[in-house]
Amino acid sequence: MRRSLCSPILLFCLLASSFSQTKPRARDLGVPFDGTPGHLNAITDVKGVEVGHTTLISGSGKLKVGEGPVRTGVTAVIPRGKDSLDPVFGAWFTLNGNGEMTGTTWLEDSGILDGPVMITNTHSVGVVRDAVIAWRIKKAPPDSEGYSWSLPVVAETADNDLNDMNGFHVKPEHVFHALNTAHGGAVEEGNVGGGTGMICNEFKGGIGTSSRVLDAKAGGYTVGVLVQCNYGARDQLRIAGINVGREIPEHTVFKEDVGSIIVIVATDAPLIPTQLKRIAKKVSLGLGRDGSYSGDGSGDIFLAFSTANPGAVSPKSNDTKGVHQLTMLPNDSLNPIFLATVQATEEAVVNAMIAAETMKGINDHEVIALPHDRLREALKKHDRLAK
Repeated sequence: MRRSLCSPILLFCLLASSFSQTKPRARDLGVPFDGTPGHLNAITDVKGVEVGHTTLISGSGKLKVGEGPVRTGVTAVIPRGKDSLDPVFGAWFTLNGNGEMTGTTWLEDSGILDGPVMITNTHSVGVVRDAVIAWRIKKAPPDSEGYSWSLPVVAETADNDLNDMNGFHVKPEHVFHALNTAHGGAVEEGNVGGGTGMICNEFKGGIGTSSRVLDAKAGGYTVGVLVQCNYGARDQLRIAGINVGREIPEHTVFKEDVGSIIVIVATDAPLIPTQLKRIAKKVSLGLGRDGSYSGDGSGDIFLAFSTANPGAVSPKSNDTKGVHQLTMLPNDSLNPIFLATVQATEEAVVNAMIAAETMKGINDHEVIALPHDRLREALKKHDRLAK
């Protein structure tokens, strides 16, 4: 890693390419979930999908705007990988709109997701958006009319309880790092990337992921989910159907449900945008299993894309009027994908909290991690512990 990336502030740029997942995940602790996960139980089980993080952590003590403490970052999800210029079909849905996801006007109209999906903190959306444009201009040649343009998708949740969010510490080089180091394989979870300073159900939150593989009768397709969770009240948290939040009432943070969550759904099933919109809506049911009721102050925004139909979204030549062939599932075959989306969303949120670690941020404000032993005790008490 270049020294220039780590100056002027101390930061940990956590390279997913050199990371091997050693932390326990929800299933390792005996949390039971329905459905069959993929090999990695991650969004990268969908072939071609790559994820990259840049994690910024520096300073301690009293908040000094512009100086820190810093607890933030940026996460990149690239549908066909950083070396592909082939767009995908996509759609988005907002369950509660107190948040931001750029690029959605054209996504809604065209049904096409062209480029990465980025997730960061609320006040870094602008710099991340501009950096993605610069990154893509360097990678992509002008179109047939000589234009180079981009409408990046950048989403956010607020980390101002732990991070100097008004200090604007995410810089273009941090965005480039997340994009350029994105890769398949294991996905780092918890206090990483855009999720570094996030809080979930008043425990430490962050990035989480999960996947489901459909059985052969349903096509054998894969559905992967990645979340940046920063929402929820403690007394509403449910894991495996048990109100775990009420079993662990100590060290609460808020007086009511505040915060947001961004959820990205990937699949290799051949779906068109109207079908992907239906998939994005089903994320809501997965969050409901975890106890979310999407409070007034929450930005709950979801995006779904399909990596099927390579080459069908954009022309392979300058003939922009040619007929493109594509495949799609009939609507009455979507139920297994709906269910997989719900199941993977539910687990991804729990994985984020399991991986997250206790963090002290601005003004020495501390948010505790979900205690693994207490979680197991609560599940065992209600006969829900898998092992």
